[in-house]
Amino acid sequence: MAIPEAGTSVDLVYRADCPSRPILDQIADKWSMMVMAVLNEPRRFNEIKRRLEGVTQRVLTQTLRRLERNGMITRRVLPTSPVGVEYSLTPLGESLREPFSRLYDWTVDNADEIQQHQRQYDQHIQS
Repeated sequence: MAIPEAGTSVDLVYRADCPSRPILDQIADKWSMMVMAVLNEPRRFNEIKRRLEGVTQRVLTQTLRRLERNGMITRRVLPTSPVGVEYSLTPLGESLREPFSRLYDWTVDNADEIQQHQRQYDQHIQS
């Protein structure tokens, strides 16, 4: 879906009560995007945590619950001792892999230029 231009009859997307806002907030944050990238195959909690350097147990738990609530991932209890939990993408979550991958690739491709702009901006602000 293309983002509508201002002044069109679809200005609803810019309103504070637009239903897309909380969804975007919940699925487009850094950790959600990274979790979904890691789930290219089913993985257990600790495996996800090990792959995502810097994520805390609390933040990962919150992220997984939010993604599960939104239908992006599924949680399966494994009949092991001790009991294990495995996470995997749902078809809905799988449908986000391609756009997330494009956004990630864009970020990597443009990181140097963005950092250069940040340095120039910071120097300008400090002077």
